[in-house]
Amino acid sequence: MSSSERFAPTASLGRTAAIVGAVAAAHAAGIWALQHSFSQAPAVQLEPPVVIAEFIAPPAPEPQPPAPPPPAPPTPQPPKPTPKPTPAPKPVQKKPALPKAIADPTPAPDAPTGTLDSTPAPVKEAPAAPPAPPAPPAPPAPPAIQLPSSNAAYLNNPRPSYPSISRRMNEQGKVVLRVYIDEQGQPQQIEVNKSSGYDRLDKAAIDAVKRWKFVPGKRNGVPEGMWNIVPINFVLE
Repeated sequence: MSSSERFAPTASLGRTAAIVGAVAAAHAAGIWALQHSFSQAPAVQLEPPVVIAEFIAPPAPEPQPPAPPPPAPPTPQPPKPTPKPTPAPKPVQKKPALPKAIADPTPAPDAPTGTLDSTPAPVKEAPAAPPAPPAPPAPPAPPAIQLPSSNAAYLNNPRPSYPSISRRMNEQGKVVLRVYIDEQGQPQQIEVNKSSGYDRLDKAAIDAVKRWKFVPGKRNGVPEGMWNIVPINFVLE
């Protein structure tokens, strides 16, 4: 068998397959076009505007307010009565002055003595008021008080030592101590009046003030034991 006879059926089968494929593609294209035409959205249709006319009746006229009634005629007033004339005052008739009494040259033995003139009797003077008591003496001036002090230069009080732990922990604050100082200027009692917020700083302040020397307080120049306020401020420089 020659080579042309072997390839003849194969060529016919290829042409048949090509025709069938073309027909199938044409059918598929037609179905796709039909589906596409159905799947398209309908076109928007515009309707012409419709004019609606409405007749509006004119508003009714507003009613006019009634005319005010005429004013009432004034009420006649009765005539005022005529005032009666005031009678003239009658003249006052002065009584004739009585004759002045004349002293009897021969008075009776029991006749009261005195003058005929109306001279008032002498008025007795009231006794003088007693003198006012002397004013009480002025109260003595309050005693001059001089509080204790630790600021004297000759005292040479040492400064409180800053705790090393407080330096590392960055602890700072102000301690206010209440100290009782005797007549010799020695601190006898120490109290924390206001804490710095750190026990280490408060204790360092108390330990330092225990070694201090003070100028004692005085009352009228005399040394006397007194309480005093001592502030100590711990500040990291």
